[in-house]
Amino acid sequence: MSAHTRVVNKRRETITALPLYYSGQLWKKNTSEKDFKNYYGELRGATLFLYNDESQDTYIEKLDLEQLTSMESNCPYQRKTPTIFTLSLHTEEVQLKMDNPYTGEEWRAYILTMVKREIPGDLQLLPGQMMLLLDALAREKRRNPPASHPPLPPRPSFLPSSTSSPSSQPAEDHPDYITPDQPACFFDVTRQEAERMLEANPEYGGIIIRPSSFNNIYAVTIRRLTPRGPLMKNYRVACTNTGYVIELLPPVTVSSMNEVLKYFIEKTQSRPYATSEPYDFLIEDPPAPNCISITSPTPKTIPKAQVAPMLCPQIQKELEFLLSKPAEDEYVVPEDHTPDYQNLCHGENE
Repeated sequence: MSAHTRVVNKRRETITALPLYYSGQLWKKNTSEKDFKNYYGELRGATLFLYNDESQDTYIEKLDLEQLTSMESNCPYQRKTPTIFTLSLHTEEVQLKMDNPYTGEEWRAYILTMVKREIPGDLQLLPGQMMLLLDALAREKRRNPPASHPPLPPRPSFLPSSTSSPSSQPAEDHPDYITPDQPACFFDVTRQEAERMLEANPEYGGIIIRPSSFNNIYAVTIRRLTPRGPLMKNYRVACTNTGYVIELLPPVTVSSMNEVLKYFIEKTQSRPYATSEPYDFLIEDPPAPNCISITSPTPKTIPKAQVAPMLCPQIQKELEFLLSKPAEDEYVVPEDHTPDYQNLCHGENE
């Protein structure tokens, strides 16, 4: 490698701020263009930088492959014919052409590996080429660890637990709170479950955001009322390094998941799905425990004696005296306390 080439590579690394994994001559054109244009391409990270030639230090075009949804070959495998790939991105569709199928297979291997963070299982590479690819993948994972999905809220209680869903997680892994970048209408449900939730409870709202079966892809399920009746729609949202891309025509890029929800609220005039909980309006005293009675006690009934009580002699004499005492309106002959002179005289004579 000449001194000029080393200087150019150093300046490219400084400008792009990304490590180099693969490079070579290729042709590129948009699907709307008629002819291919020749470029010198460099795959740095998950971005393809295009130069006019090897001596140019500033790129003239770049492709963000994080937005790649598919990479298909347009011609069968033939040794002596160029290989053409169609790359479908969120915003455009481009075609890349290589001189031969061997070079095309290496380009395909590096592009898909850097985008998916794993080596495809259908590659046709030599052992030495596979070792270089493994090394490049390890460096890319150290530089840019795979982004994980935001934590999912618990599944609604009225839905059965789904162990077959690819996005399902154990209940203990589900936090019972919502993160700042996660709307309250985000549920860990499938497409069919989201549609059933919106149909069964239209009063709760009409927008549900949910995980998708694809990596770094989310889905938005919306139920709207139209003059012809309810209309159910599902939209895809891709998570990229530049933000969240709503796959519409044309695509719309926003900075966060809350911005995704805000966009759909403005465009559809729908409300986010949120279950309502009952609330109390009075503060009441707690009820008394069952073991404590707050009513007045019932007076005890004392049994009556079956026999007359026994009285001492002194008390009985007093009672007899009181009973024999005449009433106030009765006449009582007083007792004669004068001496009996007749008897007295009679006694003296004797």
